[in-house]
Amino acid sequence: MSTETTLHNTPLLDEHLALGAKMVGFGGWNMPLQYEGILTEWEYNRKTCSIFDCSHMGEFLVKGDAVKSGLDRIVTQSIADMRLKTCRYGAMLNPQGGVIDDLIVYRKAPEEWMIVVNASNISKNAGHFRANLSSSAQFSDISFQTAKIDVQGPLSREVLSALVPDLKKLEYYGFDEFLLWDQTCLISRTGYTGELGYELYCPWTHAVLVWRSLLKDARVKPTGLGVRDVLRIEMCFSLYGHELEENISPLEAGLDKFIDWNKNFIGKDAVAAHKARGVARTIGYILSDTRRSPRQHHKIYDEGQRPIGEITSGSFSPGAQAGIGIGFLEKNQNLLEKKIVFGDDKTVCPGKIVPRPFYRSGSLKK
Repeated sequence: MSTETTLHNTPLLDEHLALGAKMVGFGGWNMPLQYEGILTEWEYNRKTCSIFDCSHMGEFLVKGDAVKSGLDRIVTQSIADMRLKTCRYGAMLNPQGGVIDDLIVYRKAPEEWMIVVNASNISKNAGHFRANLSSSAQFSDISFQTAKIDVQGPLSREVLSALVPDLKKLEYYGFDEFLLWDQTCLISRTGYTGELGYELYCPWTHAVLVWRSLLKDARVKPTGLGVRDVLRIEMCFSLYGHELEENISPLEAGLDKFIDWNKNFIGKDAVAAHKARGVARTIGYILSDTRRSPRQHHKIYDEGQRPIGEITSGSFSPGAQAGIGIGFLEKNQNLLEKKIVFGDDKTVCPGKIVPRPFYRSGSLKK
C-alpha cells in the first residue's frame, strides 16, 4: 500500500464513505479497502456479483497508424493485427528489458487506441509514451477524466444485460460503446478476478449515477481493493510493484507469451540476450500446508533449508482454505510439487510448489 501523504480522490469517494468503507492510500489514490470484510466480499464476487471502483487506473488515447505512430514499438505484444473493438494484454519495457508496466491495449478504430495502465505509473508511463511516440501521433492522458467501474462475478452478465441489452454480444477480450443513462460508455470484458466480468469506462461526472444504478440491484454488492488482491492471487495474476518491476525481466515474470518476437520493440535486444543466456529465476506458486499465509519478502527454502526464492505476494485463500503465495524461485523444472518452507527469521511454515491457478472454479470465460 502507498505511503504517500498527498492522495488523489476517486470521483466516488463520497459514495464509499456513505457505505462505511474503510479507505486506504493505494498507488497515490484514496481508495476503498473493504466494506463488509474480505471474506464476505469474496463470497459476493465468487457467487453473485460485485462492483469495484477502479477509477484510479490510467487511460491514454493514441491516434495514428500502429507502426508509424511508434505505438507498436512501445508495447511487446502485436497490435497491428488486432481486430477492431478487441483488447490485448502485454507490457512495455525499458531499454534494459525491465518491465515499466503491464497494460491492455484497446483498438477503438483503425488508427485509434486506448491504453489502460496501472495507477501508480500514470505519470511515468505518460512520459514514456510522449518520449517514444512519433511526431505524427496524437497522445492524450485521459486518466483524470475517466472513471472505471468493474462489474465482476457469475451474475455480472445477467445484471448488466438488464441495463445494456446488447451486452451479450461481447466476447472475451472484446469491447464496445453503449448508451448508459444518456451517456456513451465503453464496456469491455476482460476481468481480473477469475470470474465473468466487465469494465465500464465513463466520464467522471457520470460515475456516481452508474455506481448508484448498479447498486439498486439487490444481487450487486460493493467490494474493495483488499478482496481484489485475494482474488487475483488465487488466479496467479501478477501485480505491478510485486511480480513486475523495472528490474524484473518479462521472462522471469512469465510474460513470454505476450511478447511478439517478430517485431521490434523497446528492450527487445536486452530480453533476447537474457533469453539466450537463460533466466536464473522464474515465477512460482506456493500453497501453504496451513492457514498461515506467505507474505511479501518472506524467504522460500527447500526441505534442506537452502534458500531458493522469495515471496512477492501472499494471502489467505477462502477458495483453498489455506495460505497461498506467488514468488520468484530458482529456475529448476523439478520444483513443481516439491515440499518447501517459507517465512522470516522468526517463523517458518511448510508448503509446496503447485501449478497455477489456485482457484479453478471461476466463470471467467463462460
